[in-house]
Amino acid sequence: MMGGGQIDPDEIERLTGMRVDPAMMAQAMQQMRGMFESGADGIPWELAERQAMQLSEAGGLSVTDGQRVELDTALGLAELWLGEATTISGLARSPQVMTRAEWVRASMPVWRELSEPVATSIADALTRTLEEQAPEEMRAMLQGAGKLMRQVGGSLFATQLGQVVGRLSTEVISGGDVGIPVMPAGDAAILPQNFADFGSGLDIGEDQLAIAVAVRELAHARLFRHAKWLRLHVISQVTEFARGIDIDTDALEDLAGRFDPQRPEELRQALESGALLPQHTEAQREALSRLENLLAVIEGWVDVVTADATARLPRADAIAETVRRRRAAGGPAEQALASLVGLELRPRRLREAAMMWRVVTDAVGVASRDALWDYPDFMPGASDIDDPDALVARIRSREGGVAADAADEVDDAIARILAGEEPSDPADDAATGDDADAAGADDDGPGGEPTPGR
Repeated sequence: MMGGGQIDPDEIERLTGMRVDPAMMAQAMQQMRGMFESGADGIPWELAERQAMQLSEAGGLSVTDGQRVELDTALGLAELWLGEATTISGLARSPQVMTRAEWVRASMPVWRELSEPVATSIADALTRTLEEQAPEEMRAMLQGAGKLMRQVGGSLFATQLGQVVGRLSTEVISGGDVGIPVMPAGDAAILPQNFADFGSGLDIGEDQLAIAVAVRELAHARLFRHAKWLRLHVISQVTEFARGIDIDTDALEDLAGRFDPQRPEELRQALESGALLPQHTEAQREALSRLENLLAVIEGWVDVVTADATARLPRADAIAETVRRRRAAGGPAEQALASLVGLELRPRRLREAAMMWRVVTDAVGVASRDALWDYPDFMPGASDIDDPDALVARIRSREGGVAADAADEVDDAIARILAGEEPSDPADDAATGDDADAAGADDDGPGGEPTPGR
C-alpha cells in the first residue's frame, strides 16, 4: 500500500463493513505516502501555522490607514502617560499595529513551545495503544506502523492547534491580551481588527478605548523587557505543568471502539473538549497554583499601572472593569485552547493581586514598588497577595537596612577626618596590606623566624 499499489475500496468495505469514499481513500493514501517519503518524525508545526493563517485571513479584513494613524497617536500618548505611572523604562522598538495573520506568525513559536509536551503525549499514546491492542501474531507486522501512528497523532494535534490559534487571532486585541508573553521579548502589538467586538455595548469612544488598550499593552511589554528573567519564568512554569500531562488511554480506546470515519468531527470534538486528558495529578495542581499566582501578580501590576496612567480618561473605570471581566471569562477560542492543552491561562486571583499592588504603591511609592521586579527573589508571591502589609514591612526593612549600612560608612569617614586621619581608599588599603604580606614573606625564614644575616 505504501509503495504505491492500488487499493480496492470495495475490498475495504467487505473487510471492515464500512462504506468507503474512493476519492477520500485516494486522498488519505496520498497524505500517508507523503509522510513516509518525507521521513518526518514529530509534530508538523508548519501545518499548525498554515491552519491558523487560513483562519486568521478568512475574514478578509485588513488594517486601514486611518486605523494605523489613530493607533499610532494612542500609542504615543500612552508612552507619555506611562512615564508618570511607572519608573520602568520604555521599549527599545516601536509598538506595532498588527493584522490577525501577523499576530499568528509572531506568536506561533510560543504556542508551539507550550503545547509540544501535550502533542508528544498524544502521539505516544496512539503508538502505545496500537502496540498493546494488536494481536500477538500481528505485532511484528505492525512494528513499522508505530512511526505512522506518531505522525498521524502529531498531524491531528497540529491541525487542531492551528484551528484554535487561528480562532484566537479573531478575539485578541493586543499582544499581551492572553496573559502570557506570546510576542517576542520587548515587543508590543495592537490588533485593530478586533476592536469592534471589544467596545460593543460600552458607549465609549474608540479614541478612549484605543488609548486604554495601548497603555495596558505597553505596560505589559515594558514589564517583560525590564524583568528579562520573567518571560523564561512564565514559560518554564507552563511547560512544567504541561510535561505532567498524559493521555487517558481508556478514553482513547473507547473513542476508537465507536469511531466512525464518516464522522471525523467526533474526534475533533474529543480533542477540543479535553475528553482525552485525565484529571490533574497532585503535582500538576501545585504547578497550576504557582502559575495562577504568578500570572495574577503580573496582571495585577499591569492593572494598577494602567489605572494610574489612564486616570485622565473620563470612562477609565468602565474600561478597566470590562477588561477585568473579559480577562476572567476568556473567549470561545481560549476555552478551546484550555481544553486542548489542559491549561487555564486566566488568573483567578487577579483582583486580590491588584489590591496588593495598590497597597504597596500607596505605602512605599512607585519607585520602590517597581524595584520588586529587579530580581526574581524580590517578586511577590502567593502569601504577599494574602497579606500585603507584610510585603510593605519587608520592603521598608530592606530599604532601611541598606540606608543604615550607607550611614555607618559615612559616620566612619567623618570620624577619621575629625581625628586628623587621611580618608583611606579601600583599594589602597588592600594594596598596602598585600605589600606588607609580601615583605613579611621575604623577611621571614622557615617557621616565621627572621632570616639569618638580615
